[in-house]
Amino acid sequence: MIRVEVDPEFIEKEFKAALKKRLDELESEKVFWDMKTLAQKTSMSISHLEKHVIYQPGFPLHRVGKKRIFPAKEAQEFLLDWVKNY
Repeated sequence: MIRVEVDPEFIEKEFKAALKKRLDELESEKVFWDMKTLAQKTSMSISHLEKHVIYQPGFPLHRVGKKRIFPAKEAQEFLLDWVKNY
């Protein structure tokens, strides 16, 4: 017969460490993406994004001075819908 014993303190410690790591990752998510980040997140070139994505109606493009920024959550939602129809 095989018998397995689990140390509840070890399980709790590992769970808390994993939870803390994930919460730290979520906190570090950016609110806005710039063009370079958008290219990295989508694995598309900047020229492809300029030609096919960012000037589409409904894409959340904002300018701050000369810099183009994109609200991260809105851009992600748009891209998920956009790629289905591309």
